[in-house]
Parts: sequence; structure tokens; C-alpha cells
Amino acid sequence: MSVRVVVADDQALVRAGVCGIVGTAPDLTVVGQAATGAEAVRVAERTGPDVVLMDIRMPGMDGLEATRRITASGWARVVMLTTFDLDEYVYAALRGGASGFLLKDVPPRDLLEAVRVVAAGEALLAPRVTRRLIAEFADRPPPARGDLPGVTGREREVLTLIAQGLSNAEIAHRLHIGPGTVKTHVRHLLARLDARDRVHLVIIAYRAGPVSPD
Repeated sequence: MSVRVVVADDQALVRAGVCGIVGTAPDLTVVGQAATGAEAVRVAERTGPDVVLMDIRMPGMDGLEATRRITASGWARVVMLTTFDLDEYVYAALRGGASGFLLKDVPPRDLLEAVRVVAAGEALLAPRVTRRLIAEFADRPPPARGDLPGVTGREREVLTLIAQGLSNAEIAHRLHIGPGTVKTHVRHLLARLDARDRVHLVIIAYRAGPVSPD
């Protein structure tokens, strides 16, 4: 079954380029386009896509507010696209429900894979954006350490490594366990912590205090 995609960007040329890239994949289909955040919300409600590729800076309602509305309504998962790796809105976008964050200079094949990953219920961050997120954490006052109800010692280790930006394969190598076991731990963490995706786990890990932004 084809993954349904909406592309939202106020620059027509960029929008056409992203649509063109998505259109090259036989398993992805562009079902709508939008030039503003408000239009993105309307198109998402009307077309019911699996993933929205969302620009942040758009006139009127920006991509942050559009993302909040789309994810709160459960219409689609959202991947934010931005030109700047030090975008001041990274943290706000993730808190608003975005499941991914990519730079617009991402290679086409990586963009396509990002859509597939997010459509499958996972989440992702460009490596430079992961560093930006950690830097954002470092600039904030240390949170009060909190409980992680039901989380085992091994799951806490996995959560810590997720928060450090490691992939499942890297976590498996670090902990000397199989990739399948890592996936099981991640699935348990999502359920126990009522997290919507991997990005949400990073935020929970920082807030609860099992990891340090350093």
C-alpha cells in the first residue's frame, strides 16, 4: 500500500522539488500540497495523509502551529523540513508533535527513507539536529529527576542511548545484544512511558533525568 504524503512549503520551487522527489518512489504518493500552515491543516484533514512534510517558516499560520493541529487531531505524522540546522524552533517543533526533523539539503534517498520510517511509526532526527536538540537541553535549567514507572534497568540503559542519538544497531552493539532485542525494549519503553515515538522518548529521558545533556 502506498504511503500518502502532503508537502507544505511556501516556496513553490521547493515544494515542486520535494513533490518531484517523492514522486520518484513507487511506494510513495503525493496527495496534496500547501503553501501556508493553514492550508496544510485543511489539506491534511481533507486527504488523510500518512505523512506531512512541513516547512517551519510560512506566512500566516506557521509550520509549528500547523503541526500541533495536525498531530493533535491524529490526521497524520509530521516531518519538519528546514534550511537551518540551528533553527530556533527545533525544540518547539518536537514538543508540538513532530516525528522527524530534516534539513532541506538532505539527499533525496534519505528524504524518501525518512518518509517511510515515520510512516511506519518510528521517528528520526538529522544528526546535526540531534546535536541542536541536545544543545537546547544543555541551555535549560536541569530538570527535577523523576520516576520512570515500570522501566527496567536494561530499558533505562536503552533509553539513555536513544537520548544520546544512537540508532538501534548502535545500541545493540554498545550493549552486546541483538537488534531484535533492542526493538523489543524500545517498544516496551513507548508503551510504558506513553510516548508517541522515539523523539518523544528523548524528551522524556531528559525531563525524567536519567540522562545528562552533556
